[in-house]
Amino acid sequence: MISLKNPEQLQRMRDAGRITAEVLCYAEQILHAGMSTLELDRHIHHYLTQQHATPTFLGYGGFPGSACISINDEVIHGIPSSTRVIREGDLVKIDVGACYRGYNGDSARTFGVGRITEEAQHLIDVTRESFDRAMAVALSGNRVGDIGHAVEEHVKAAGYTVVRQYVGHGVGAELHEEPEIPNYGTPGRGARLLPGMTIAVEPMVNVGRPEVRVLSNGWTVVTQDGSLSAHYENSIVITENGPEILTKV
Repeated sequence: MISLKNPEQLQRMRDAGRITAEVLCYAEQILHAGMSTLELDRHIHHYLTQQHATPTFLGYGGFPGSACISINDEVIHGIPSSTRVIREGDLVKIDVGACYRGYNGDSARTFGVGRITEEAQHLIDVTRESFDRAMAVALSGNRVGDIGHAVEEHVKAAGYTVVRQYVGHGVGAELHEEPEIPNYGTPGRGARLLPGMTIAVEPMVNVGRPEVRVLSNGWTVVTQDGSLSAHYENSIVITENGPEILTKV
C-alpha cells in the first residue's frame, strides 16, 4: 500500500532529509585520496549521531556500515572497509540514510576524487541531469512510468545505460516503501503520483552495459563489464504545485 503523508509526517521527513543532505555535504568536504572507506563511514556515523539521528542503513538487513560507499565500477551497497583505500581519480558513490523522529531521508551522490577523466565527469553530469528530467515529470496526476522514461531517455541519448535490476522506492517511516520507482518505464503506466506521496528517485547509470552482479560479500553490486557507474538520489514529495526535494540543505 502506498502511504500518503500528512503535514506533520512531511515535516518530520523534511527534518530527516535535511540531516541526510547535510551529512553528504560534510562527506564531500572530508573526502580525500588516501582515506579508507571505513574511516569515511565512521565520520558519517559520528555526524549523524551528533544530529540525534540514527544511521538508517546500519544493521538494515544486516548491512554493517552507516553508509554505502561504492567506488568506480561498484554501483551500490559498497561495504565500508579499512582495506578499501580511496585513490586520486576515483569515482566515489556515497549513499546514506538518516532516521529522525521516526522518519527517513535517503540520498546519494557521486564524487570525483581529485582530477578525474572527462568521461567520468560526463557520467556524473548525465546522472544528475537524468534526475532533473525525472523531477520535471514528477507531477501530481502523472505516473511512475513517466519518471523512469524521463531518466532512461536522457541516459540513452548520452550513450549510457541505466541499471534495471535495482530501482528507487517509496520512503517514509520505512526505508523502503511502495511503490518501486524504476529508472526505465512507459509514459502513462504504473502507479499514479499523488500529493503526499514520498519517493526516492535514484538514477544508477553505467558507461557500459546495464548488467550488474553481486560480489561474494553478498552486498556490493558491480557492473558486469567493469565499466564506471554513477548514482544520484534524492527523497522527494509529490505536491499539488510540483515535486519538492526533501533531502536538501
